[in-house]
Amino acid sequence: MITITDRAKERIEALMKESGYDNSYFLRVGVESGGCSGLSYKLDFDNQAKEKDQFFEDKGIRVVLDVKSFLYLAGTELDFSTGLNGKGFSFNNPNASRTCACGESFSV
Repeated sequence: MITITDRAKERIEALMKESGYDNSYFLRVGVESGGCSGLSYKLDFDNQAKEKDQFFEDKGIRVVLDVKSFLYLAGTELDFSTGLNGKGFSFNNPNASRTCACGESFSV
């Protein structure tokens, strides 16, 4: 399961509204090969479920992960920051043994 902070929830809802997405859309969270640490995080909006997708809901936000991503992201918290170090989503992933300085990639 992925949990979502209140700040991330507000930003996700704002992005969905700006993009004109209705309630049929959900947040697809995943990992892909790449980045300086080996795996990188991926966020997107989608409304097409795929076979073996894992569905979760936190704070009213529907989150979907493919099976491979679920193995790497179970227990992760999605946050959003507007601090001095930059604005954007961040992943607090208990499965990551190493992350890069930008926080966009990790390894296990």
